[in-house]
Amino acid sequence: MKKQSTEKKPRILIVDDDPSLLRLLTIRLTSEGYDVTSVETAEHALSTLKTNDFDAILSDLRMPGMDGLTMFKRALELGKNTPVVLMTAHGTIEDAISATKQGVMGFLTKPIDPKELRDILLKCVQNSVPEHKQDWQSDIITRSPAMQTILQQAYRVAQSDVSVLITGASGAGKELLANAIHKASPRCDKPFVPINCGAMPESLLESELFGHAKGAFTGAMHEHKGLLQSANGGTLFLDEIGDMPTTLQVKLLRALQEKTIRPVGSTTQIEVDVRIISATHRNLVKEMEDGNFREDLYYRLNVVNLAIPNLQERAEDIPILARYLLKKSADRHGFKVNGFADEAMQKLIESEWPGNVRQLVNVIEQCVALTQTPIITCHLVEQALSATHKTWPTLSEARVQFEQDYLVKLLKMTDGNVTRAAELAGRNRTDLHKLMKKYSLDAQTFR
Repeated sequence: MKKQSTEKKPRILIVDDDPSLLRLLTIRLTSEGYDVTSVETAEHALSTLKTNDFDAILSDLRMPGMDGLTMFKRALELGKNTPVVLMTAHGTIEDAISATKQGVMGFLTKPIDPKELRDILLKCVQNSVPEHKQDWQSDIITRSPAMQTILQQAYRVAQSDVSVLITGASGAGKELLANAIHKASPRCDKPFVPINCGAMPESLLESELFGHAKGAFTGAMHEHKGLLQSANGGTLFLDEIGDMPTTLQVKLLRALQEKTIRPVGSTTQIEVDVRIISATHRNLVKEMEDGNFREDLYYRLNVVNLAIPNLQERAEDIPILARYLLKKSADRHGFKVNGFADEAMQKLIESEWPGNVRQLVNVIEQCVALTQTPIITCHLVEQALSATHKTWPTLSEARVQFEQDYLVKLLKMTDGNVTRAAELAGRNRTDLHKLMKKYSLDAQTFR
């Protein structure tokens, strides 16, 4: 007796009002190893989606009643993030652009080319993210091929203990990716401990990372266990590692090499077992060249580099992210908000998003808070975009701006006398020269 395969077949839902095409596609895809369900209306498809999960949906664009694009939007409102491919006998470039901008995976023109169909369904199945299998990445909402590649790399690297450096602009989601790597790793049942290296002064950062003994400094009334100890067995996420002072970089490198730490004011060495994931929006190669970041630490941290694209570079994610965030915000605040007007969604897609996903979150939150109708209007989106473009700087950005302004005023006061400027700043000449180089300041211009 032939043994049956226990491997689960990919599930495809086909939606088309042409019964003969439904039969043809069902036969073809079944013979290629898919588990096929077929229905003749978008309304029937949505009813089926309420009680079933699919790896891909293949739908006609124009049908009596609800059309394929509307069905796609309603499916998203149901919380179904299933990849959708639309078919039409009246295909136009405008239709394809409109559909893909709104998050549809692909667009096929009838008569369907078998190879094109095979290729796009394979891509859908590879990108499909069943929640019960992919809990580790459930917080990252994406349809972008670029992000899917990053996630595949992240999963592979999560299985080992190598250090990972995540690069990308502020607000792109570096901490989310770091947390996903932790969840996918063998360390997932141990702590994930994040710290922003640019958000606190050097003395406090050292104490937070390495801990301190009782009486180590004024105000140290109790022994304090640092974050390296707190993350023991798990993952320590060093956000904005490019802002870490060079003196602490030396101590961190030693801790990573020796797998031991010595708390501030203590003579005891403590063993630690942590996986390090770091992130920065800075160009660390340039920071090394400028003497602001240690080369040996850079290569210790940058065993694998994962570069997150800007939100504008993965514009296909904007519609599904916006709808996901809208539902999440509306549920949290108890508001009845169903979706976006077409013009509002178009405005979101066309925005430059200098603040990336963080800015998108703020825009959606503001729209939900101010809307008086169940549909978010274009005016509300424009208003929220205008407000968030005037973004309040992060602590790291404010610190950089302060340092630059401070140095300019200092050099003006001393007429470019670096020795005198260093004395006033309480730093040595070498440190001051490094800071001046960092901000491209020449003492000669102030004399």
